Amino acid sequence: MSAGREGDDLYFYINGKKVMENHADPEMTLLSFLREKLRLTGTKFGCGGGGCGACTVMVSRYRPATKEIIHYSANACLLPLCQLHGAAVTTVEGIGSTKTRIHPVQERIAKAHGSQCGFCTPGMVMSMYTLLRNRPQPTMEDITETLAGNLCRCTGYRPIIDGCRTFCQETNCCQTNGSGNCCLDGGKSTEEPEQEKPQLFDREEFLPLDPTQELIFPPELILMAETASPRTLTFHGERTSWVFPTSLEELVRLKTSNPEAPLVMGNTNIGPEIKYKGVVHPLIISPTRVTELFEVTQTPQGVWLGAGCSLSEVRSLLEKLVPQFPDEKTELFKALIQQLGNLGSQQIRNVASLGGNIMSAYPNSDLNPVLAAGNCKLSAISSGGRREVSLNQDFFVSFGKTVLKPEEIVVSVFIPFSRKWEFVRAFRQAPRKESSFATVTTGMRVFFSEASRVVQDISIYYGGMGPTTVSAARTCKALIARPWDDEVLSRAYDVLLDELALPPSEPGGKVEFRRSLTLSFLFKFNLEILQKLREANVITDELPEKIRPLPREIQPSLQEFQHVPKLQSDLDPVGRPIMHRSAISQATGEAVYCDDVPRTDGELSLALVTSSRAHAKITGLDASEALRIPGVVDVITAKDIPGTKVLTMFGYDEELLAEKEVSCVGQIVCAVVADTRAHAKQGAAAVKVSYEDLPDPIFTAEEAIEKSSFFEPRRMIEKGSVTEAFKSVDRVHEGEIRVGGQEHFYMETQSMLVIPIGEETEFNVYVSTQWPTFTQGTVAKMLGIPSNRVTCHIKRIGGAFGGKITKTSILASIASVAAWKTNRAVRCVLDRGEDMLITGGRHPLLGRYKVGFMNDGSIVAADIQCYINAGNAVDESIQVTEKILLHIDNVYNIPNLRASCAACRTNLPSNTAFRGFGVPQSLIVIENIVDNVAAVLGRPADQIREINMYKGKSVTHYKFEFSPENMLRCWDECKAKSDYSARRRDVEQFNQQHRWKKRGLSIVPIKYGIAFAEAFLNQAAALVHIYTDGSVLVTHGGAEMGQGIHTKMQQVASRELHIPPSQIYISETSTSTVPNTCPSAASFGTDSNGMAVKNACQTLFQRLQPIREKYPKGSWKSWVNAAFFEKISLSATGFHRGPDLHMDWDKMEGQPYAYYVFGACCCEVELDCLTGDSRTVRTDIVADIGRSLNPSVDIGQIEGAFMQGLGLYTLEELKYSPSGLLYTRGPSQYKIPAVCDMPLQFNVYLLSDSHNPHAIYSSKGIGEPILSLGSTVFFAIKEAIAAARSESGLVGPFPLDSPATPERVYLACASPFTQKIPVSKPGSFKPWALNI
Repeated sequence: MSAGREGDDLYFYINGKKVMENHADPEMTLLSFLREKLRLTGTKFGCGGGGCGACTVMVSRYRPATKEIIHYSANACLLPLCQLHGAAVTTVEGIGSTKTRIHPVQERIAKAHGSQCGFCTPGMVMSMYTLLRNRPQPTMEDITETLAGNLCRCTGYRPIIDGCRTFCQETNCCQTNGSGNCCLDGGKSTEEPEQEKPQLFDREEFLPLDPTQELIFPPELILMAETASPRTLTFHGERTSWVFPTSLEELVRLKTSNPEAPLVMGNTNIGPEIKYKGVVHPLIISPTRVTELFEVTQTPQGVWLGAGCSLSEVRSLLEKLVPQFPDEKTELFKALIQQLGNLGSQQIRNVASLGGNIMSAYPNSDLNPVLAAGNCKLSAISSGGRREVSLNQDFFVSFGKTVLKPEEIVVSVFIPFSRKWEFVRAFRQAPRKESSFATVTTGMRVFFSEASRVVQDISIYYGGMGPTTVSAARTCKALIARPWDDEVLSRAYDVLLDELALPPSEPGGKVEFRRSLTLSFLFKFNLEILQKLREANVITDELPEKIRPLPREIQPSLQEFQHVPKLQSDLDPVGRPIMHRSAISQATGEAVYCDDVPRTDGELSLALVTSSRAHAKITGLDASEALRIPGVVDVITAKDIPGTKVLTMFGYDEELLAEKEVSCVGQIVCAVVADTRAHAKQGAAAVKVSYEDLPDPIFTAEEAIEKSSFFEPRRMIEKGSVTEAFKSVDRVHEGEIRVGGQEHFYMETQSMLVIPIGEETEFNVYVSTQWPTFTQGTVAKMLGIPSNRVTCHIKRIGGAFGGKITKTSILASIASVAAWKTNRAVRCVLDRGEDMLITGGRHPLLGRYKVGFMNDGSIVAADIQCYINAGNAVDESIQVTEKILLHIDNVYNIPNLRASCAACRTNLPSNTAFRGFGVPQSLIVIENIVDNVAAVLGRPADQIREINMYKGKSVTHYKFEFSPENMLRCWDECKAKSDYSARRRDVEQFNQQHRWKKRGLSIVPIKYGIAFAEAFLNQAAALVHIYTDGSVLVTHGGAEMGQGIHTKMQQVASRELHIPPSQIYISETSTSTVPNTCPSAASFGTDSNGMAVKNACQTLFQRLQPIREKYPKGSWKSWVNAAFFEKISLSATGFHRGPDLHMDWDKMEGQPYAYYVFGACCCEVELDCLTGDSRTVRTDIVADIGRSLNPSVDIGQIEGAFMQGLGLYTLEELKYSPSGLLYTRGPSQYKIPAVCDMPLQFNVYLLSDSHNPHAIYSSKGIGEPILSLGSTVFFAIKEAIAAARSESGLVGPFPLDSPATPERVYLACASPFTQKIPVSKPGSFKPWALNI
């Protein structure tokens, strides 16, 4: 459709201001409009698919029929701009700012320390704000449900929840119970009467919530809705037209003449199709103004719901109907309410429609199996008239297709009342408990003859068991007219297993799991029905346990830390829980990230073309079609690089742009630059690359081992005599464990803007990187210019975790070549899917081990081989292998230890640094060994851990002396604080009383080395200016990525200069102010940069000494002024050499670390053995971090790292196709922890009276160590599985790979249902996904 035709004007409001758009493009989303047209950059681009919540806004509409104004949250990335006609949109900028007044939501999230990198914060704020507009006094359940669709990768959610909890008026709150101490006080407790424990924040300081101060709904929009006789609206874009019909007749006419045109209500189905699959629809029809689609009619048989009603409205309507009728009539309603609570996020449910959900006919639909089982029907209309169609097995024809003709429109859906003796249930299992597509869903309905257990009618439907919703008709037939008892059901399981068979290579994989779940769900249904029959006195049998859901109520948590010393000045901020210095700006959307930098005149957008083959020669590259697309300016290939074409690391070259050969799917081949992001993407899609496949690509570690495909050197370390020791042990155990990879999933994707200055090949590079100097050097080499022509600027980074070092420099170099060639500014912001495809993540590991031990539990010998999957380029894999080996002992003194580690060269995108840098993989290998020793001996794992710990003056396997005293203190304190012994007994009792629910309790310690073994990387520099008005500007080499380094540097400068932090500003990190920086990594940023800032400030303070002596009663400002007039320099550089660390791999000895961080973690989980789902009931962490510089920042780092570890070990799973393509390329397929995964009670204690002479002010680095303690959840789950296995008579060690996903957990439980499933022999079929 051409853009030339006249369309209508689009009217709506944003933040109380009227917007009139003359040429609204149907392909433009609200997010693009806000960011690109209106420069409202507070709403963030996180995933583009409605999966992360970073772009949440509030939409308000007036309903003339009911005269009410409704407010709902929505994802701006999915909202088509055209859909907003007549709506009022509120963004984070509209509710408060530092220029006017901040809103209580913004203030509380910031002051409760709920904003670290801050990229997710505006979305969190808007979700919470919308809730408060609808419910000014929410419950905790309201809050957790509201935030379920908002992801955060930094905080671990606890501080966000604590900030939001302050709006609650809970009746069971400890304050209202009169206990005096409130759970909201951030860690106050009554244990210490002599001195009140310090708190992370004081809720008394918060602004009250005043609903009268909110923006009003624009009266003009009310008038527009009330008076205008609605007319059809049409909008035309470059490729698509959008029509708003006003009546059902017009809608039918439009659909008859354009049967293929999609109907868009919430755009949650069509939107992702357009975005991810490149589908173009010449015409889109939006029937949101057709009133018949929203009508609700009640009849004696049930209720007709308009197909246009949103899923949130459907749920709300059903919840209002349930109390109006007797229980027996609302069975189906209640089952639907339950499914609607789990379907998508609040933002998705607010816009997705009931009719759209049914008609998308997803194979794993949550609603369709329940609607079908409940005998629902729908009313459809077309030019041929109306008809009613039953939702049954004939309705779903094939994947995404139903029996309705393309021109038919669903008007309403009928949901019948249930009858007496009829019961309806719904069950689902999903990779994550909330905001996740289901793996398997089911709707089950049974109708009994009056007051008997004889089945009169039964209907069972499943989702996730084939390309459509399927009916288990044969199973139902086996149950009809028979009594509901064990014998009949036992036969039904066999029929069901036979009826719902899946081939082993079924799309989606998880075949054994999915088939087992069908049986589990029928069994769950059986237990619920028996309960109902027992309640109705139809049966008197002794019942198995009642199935209850996993616990979900978030409890108050404790955060314990030390007071600052009594003699410390009140002005000295060091050691106090100071808010992140940018938290308020982040909460108001004013904080500037790389992609928020305003566009420059003539700026171009860059899109990448990546390889679609894993191992192939490039035989041709045809860009002619791309260059014909309007707006496309140029295509950048390897031939355009004026300087070096490769990045060399460890003697291996990595091509910037592939020229002759590709070695993984996702390798960058070329780039397209165009006037807009949309045109650049269209151009990239039009570039044709032809390939000739090369033989035998390597994907797995096993294939690499078989073909000796490694990056050299391979590392090995040995202590004692392992071979001899094995001869004298009582027992030997051998095994292996796999640890899956992990995607960084920083909320801000890779982002950069390169601006040519226009003279002498000078470039400004605004980039989201942890190592500006490396990016500067790489860009300079690629352009063939000296580094002094390239300046890298980093304001802040929206999360990084190791993923913004090497890969960022390559992407920035490609953008720089484009900027150099076109002489125009070039911006490159990766889509989430591209980012995940291209940039790699944590290295998957295969660990094989042999361990020798005595009957008393002491481990005498261990031989461990580790293989990491490095991918197609070396990157930092060699250093990762080294760190794995240096931490292979964890806290255990194994007298005879041999370990080797190799980096496997494969045809997958190269993996890179990731928080923990090999230690999380290393730790789970050694802890799994200890766990299995305990299982072999039949003893508690914590005893075996204690027996083998370092004690007294100790020496590591690389001959480094240290004292384990604080590690043992952490361990003992963790046992005491978590009440370990009593809870161990409680867990055993719980497991004896429950067959299908099990609990596990685990405690794991850690010893983590801080700093770089490569001594040169430990240096740091700073530059401090004092201006004549007394204000101070600090610059240092560290990048602010949420870890609070700028906040801590401000505290350091404040202490050293004896001035308040408010007088100190940190603007950015730049290579023009502090050159030759080292990466912000290895948990060493504060240690090194803090010392450099301290050095510079001390120099300046010293220079002012004569002035202070001369004017002892002067103020800071007067001293500074006097110094200027006395010609004393008010600018100083600071420098810190850092420790001289080293490791000699030939001698297998050295001092690779400056000091250790110690910690211990205790976790308790509850496991549902019938689905594999688990819940972390409680977590207690004790961490030795010396004297904390800022307890709020450090506790935030501890909690965030733990949650990232919980994701690594239990949730996050990367899936690759047999041809090496990453399947999991976004939040809908790749699940990071959400609010529903946070421990229900999350306690953190900082070890008191700990000192560290090796770092600034006796502190310790804390960014990485605690991530590995997420493994405590893994081992608690493993213990719960062992309890489940013992019910089937299985004891002793068993294999469990990480992550312990519901699938792995369920299958490991070895229930009677899993044992029924025939296992396909590996090699007899082509699996859907590789086991990487």
